[in-house]
Amino acid sequence: MDVRVRDAAETVGDVRAALGEGPYWVPEEDCLLWVDIAGAMLHRTDVATGATASDKLDAVSAAFPAFGGGILTAGGNQLTLRLPARPGAAQPGAQPAQGEQPGQQWVARAVAHAPGRDDVRFNDGAVDPAGRVWIGSMHKGETEPVGELYRLDPGGVLTPITKGAIVSNGLGWSPDGSRLYYSDSGLHRVDVFDYDPATGEAFQRRPFVDLSNVPGSPDGLTVDADGCVWVAMWGGGVIRRFAPSGQQDAVLPVPASQPTSCAFGGPDLRELYVTTARVGLSDAELAAQPLAGRLLRYRPGPVGLPSASAHAIIPS
Repeated sequence: MDVRVRDAAETVGDVRAALGEGPYWVPEEDCLLWVDIAGAMLHRTDVATGATASDKLDAVSAAFPAFGGGILTAGGNQLTLRLPARPGAAQPGAQPAQGEQPGQQWVARAVAHAPGRDDVRFNDGAVDPAGRVWIGSMHKGETEPVGELYRLDPGGVLTPITKGAIVSNGLGWSPDGSRLYYSDSGLHRVDVFDYDPATGEAFQRRPFVDLSNVPGSPDGLTVDADGCVWVAMWGGGVIRRFAPSGQQDAVLPVPASQPTSCAFGGPDLRELYVTTARVGLSDAELAAQPLAGRLLRYRPGPVGLPSASAHAIIPS
């Protein structure tokens, strides 16, 4: 399906994040989960009204709805399951109860830990169509290949799938589940694995598209129902769409130079939500980019995959 590249972005809600990231659609609540990594904030935005419930955490880089209730978050080197402390506390727009502070609306339980290193933290993650949790890590200085890509396995084990990442970033699966797409921002490249949906095994990693000769670095990504891969270009001010062959077929301009990720949601998965950042921008750049840090919405034509909003299954 052709992309309406002239489709104007609209803002959703009034949150202005320092480093917005990780949009994730929750269909039963018409809600988008997303985070502010620099601000350690978890946001849940009602996309119809823009009402946003926000919680201050110790650290957060990704968040997913959990099967059976609650939200699974990644932060620092820990995966944490957060269950509402009282009915309605996790709904967009919900206010703390009397005497309850923001962040006290959850009962938290550690699910898994990665090996601790002062110079490494979790970054982007995703949930495969079967509900398996994948999370990557990155070098805080964004220079050393010490990050890893993990799969959460039974017993709270984080199984390393690939090592040597500089900034482990976007993840997404093809419509038939046979491919896993993966970006390492430090390599300026999106790779592809063969994927076994029955076992969660990823193998035969190879380059999908080299982005070293275009402005910006590949950040978060999503896959649409046509099997095309949408890649947010940090520093490039665009979302690039690639056919399964790796051929670029559309470029969607973003009114902020640092788009961080994108996800389909809304009615029939026809809306594309884009997170953006304002960290590192000068005063002049911020003045020229008034939408930097905002959550944006497009209606570009193609639709998303229902499996991209699968709930995270916490293996026992």
